[in-house]
Amino acid sequence: MTGLPPASYFLTSAVFHYLGPSFAVLLFAHVSVLGVAWLRISAAAAVFALWRRPWRLLRVLTVSQRWVLLELGAVLAAMNSLFYLAIDRLPLATVGAIEFLGTVVLAAAGARTRRNLLALALAIGGVIALTALRLAGEPLGFIFAFANCAGFMLYVTLGHKIANISADGKRPPRGSMSGIDQLGAAMLVAAVAAIPVGLPGAIPAFTHPVWLAWGIGVGVCSSVIPYVTDQLAMARLPRATFALMLALLPAAATVIGLIILGQVPTLQDLLGIGLVIAGVALHHNPARPGSPPTSAVFGRRRQLQYGCHSRQDSGNASPQATAATTRLS
Repeated sequence: MTGLPPASYFLTSAVFHYLGPSFAVLLFAHVSVLGVAWLRISAAAAVFALWRRPWRLLRVLTVSQRWVLLELGAVLAAMNSLFYLAIDRLPLATVGAIEFLGTVVLAAAGARTRRNLLALALAIGGVIALTALRLAGEPLGFIFAFANCAGFMLYVTLGHKIANISADGKRPPRGSMSGIDQLGAAMLVAAVAAIPVGLPGAIPAFTHPVWLAWGIGVGVCSSVIPYVTDQLAMARLPRATFALMLALLPAAATVIGLIILGQVPTLQDLLGIGLVIAGVALHHNPARPGSPPTSAVFGRRRQLQYGCHSRQDSGNASPQATAATTRLS
C-alpha cells in the first residue's frame, strides 16, 4: 500500500472525505444527527483499535504527546459533530467550502505575502457569495459551519504534530506508521468524549441492524479511509502539488452532493465555490527550517483525514497540516 503513487492517496481521500458525509445525510432520516456523528467516530475508533492497537503507545508516549492526543481527540469529537450539524442544514458543498477557508487563513497567517493575501481575499469572497444566498434562512447552519471551520484549523495544527513527531517525541523515519497509530489513539479519545451528546441519539441504531451497519460504513468511509490516506500522503507530496490538489476538495463536495444527495448548485453557488477553489489553489505554505521538504498539509478532512471531514501550522510548515487529511470532515 505504501508503494502506491502519492497522488493516489490524496485522490482517494478527496472522494471519501465527502462520500461518507453524503451517506450520513441519508441516515439522518432514521438516526439523529449527533447519533450518526457518534456512530461515525466510534466505528472509526473500533477499526483503528483492531488494526493498530494504539494502546501500545502508552509505553513510549511523552507527556507532551499525550496532551496532543487528548487535545486532538477532543477536537475530532467536536469537529465531526459540528460538521454533521452543519450538513443537516446546508448543502455539502457550502459547508465544505467554508471548512477550507481555514486552510487559507492559516497560510496567510503563516506567511503574509501578496499571494496569500490575494488567496485569502478570493476565499473570503467565495464564502460571502455562498453565505449571501442562505444566511437569512439558515443562520444556525452557518454558525455550525464556521465553528467546524475553526475546529478544522485546530485539527490541521494538531494533525501536523502527530504526523511529524512520533509518540516518543522524536522525528519518525520515512514511511513510519507512527502518525496513524497516534491518530487511532486520538480517535479512541474522541469516541469517549462524544458519548454524552452522541450515544443517546445513536441508541435506535442498535435495534436496527441495517441502520447500525450503515453508521459503521459512514465511519469507515469518513474517518478511516481518508484519514489513513491523508497520513500516507502527508510526507510524500511536494507542497506545491499538494496545494493544487487540495483545491479539488470543494469541487469534490459539489460533485458528490449533486450525485448522491441531489443538491443542485446555483450559478452563485458555483461562483462562490470557484472563488474558494482559486484561493485554495493560490495559497502558499513556505517551509520552515528543519521541516521535511515533502510534508503535506491537510487533512480531511482533512488530516488526516483525519476528517475530515482533514483537514491539519498549514501556513507555517507544510501541506500536511492543511488537510486529511479529513475531513476529517
